[in-house]
This record gives sequence, structure tokens and C-alpha cells, in this order.
Amino acid sequence: MAESWLVNLKTTTPEAGWQLAVKMSRTSIEILQPSEKIRNKIKVIYEDDAESLIAFSQLIAMNFQTVAAANRYWQEMTDDASGTTD
Repeated sequence: MAESWLVNLKTTTPEAGWQLAVKMSRTSIEILQPSEKIRNKIKVIYEDDAESLIAFSQLIAMNFQTVAAANRYWQEMTDDASGTTD
């Protein structure tokens, strides 16, 4: 079995969380359609299709929501700008 690329959902910044959400989304597509040849073939169909692009954006947004929740919305926005609370 291949080594897991997703060890956890914790990230240090919202931007790193967004990047993780994009990676999760791309990996989902690769799992759903493992053939790179077929993915490249159908990419031509959806790359100019606004509805398909919106759907993929929604997938990224849902994954970002998951990552943000796992990070407790970046530690409640860095503990409310360092007025730290537990």
C-alpha cells in the first residue's frame, strides 16, 4: 500500500489550509478517474465549461471548510490576535 499523503488536516495558516484543500480536491479527482490519459482527454471538455469549473470550485470550498474546522478556524484566528484563550 502506498504511503499516505494526508497525515492530518492541521495547517499553520489559512493559506496553507487552502493549498491543502486544493490538493484534497485534485486527489479526489485522481481517485475517481485513475487514468491520466482519460483525465487529460476529458479536461478539454470541462476546461471551458463554466458549470464544471464552478462545481470544482465548490468541491475546493467544501474541502477548505473541512480543513478550517479541523484547525478550529486557525485557532480562533490566532487566539483573537494573541489575547489567548484556552
